[in-house]
Amino acid sequence: MSDALQLPIVDLSSPDRFSIANSIRQACIEHGFFYLVNHGVDEELVKKVFEQSSNFFSFPIEDKMVFAIKHHRGYTAPYAEKLDPTLSTKGDSKESFYVGPLADGLNQWPSEEDLPSWRSTMETYYQKVLSAGTKLLSLIALSLELDEDFFRKVAALNEPFAFIRLLHYPGDLDSSGEEIYGASAHSDYGMITLLLTDGVPGLQICRDKSKRPQLWEDVPSMRGAFIVNIGDTMERWTNCLFRSTLHRVLPPERERYSVTIRPFLFTSIIVISCVTMSQVVAFFMNPNKDCIVECLESCCSEACPPRFPPIRYLDYLEERLRATYGV
Repeated sequence: MSDALQLPIVDLSSPDRFSIANSIRQACIEHGFFYLVNHGVDEELVKKVFEQSSNFFSFPIEDKMVFAIKHHRGYTAPYAEKLDPTLSTKGDSKESFYVGPLADGLNQWPSEEDLPSWRSTMETYYQKVLSAGTKLLSLIALSLELDEDFFRKVAALNEPFAFIRLLHYPGDLDSSGEEIYGASAHSDYGMITLLLTDGVPGLQICRDKSKRPQLWEDVPSMRGAFIVNIGDTMERWTNCLFRSTLHRVLPPERERYSVTIRPFLFTSIIVISCVTMSQVVAFFMNPNKDCIVECLESCCSEACPPRFPPIRYLDYLEERLRATYGV
């Protein structure tokens, strides 16, 4: 069992920017997670994104594999990755689809015939969340005692390497008795992640990864709010002042049943065991590929020297991907 967690709430529309920046600073130091409200992404668009995501994941596996991931875009099948390499299990049960920067022509798009409005929905969502993430990063800069346009000045937001990741977590269908996770314990690679869920529980965080046994806390969804978390790149920038918190996703449990009436030759009542499933839409706000990530002056001192050497973001990302995918 895990404890329920009450995360701080950050209002992106608040006119009191310094007060909000202070709230963000406290949230990022204590939790590494917070809720973001009044972010400018309307509920109707969110509904369309979940519908389009569901439509894609309902396709047979052979149709989805046509879009197998390349250039960090496209489809990954269940058990294709294992975010916690220390586990002896075969991998995480989720399947996903990545949409990356819109201008470089590398995205893989299902046809309009197969999925009408799929591409336009994802492009609109990408642009809306990118705008919200950019506004949030100006507040994060203020929270670090920097100019609010700091991340623009260091070219992090000059063509940011940002991604939508559509995620589908089926119920745990593995019958081997192996402990399977929707997404095993990990931290995210980038600056910040803006997450939307369909309300099905499963997301948990561990604020002290060194503690044994680890304490996992449930993160409830909040209607209309993004769940925002700090990624490893921001942790490097802040010299570990801001926390890139370990988190995981439990698979939905096989616990629901439905009763359906099937009017074939004779009307009959059939009881079908249904596996619950959930969907998540993550937006990974990453810096420009060539941005150099190095310790901020406001986050180091003689008593607290930089813990990480400077690194180009793309080099860091590829290092992490090799560890995750084994390539």
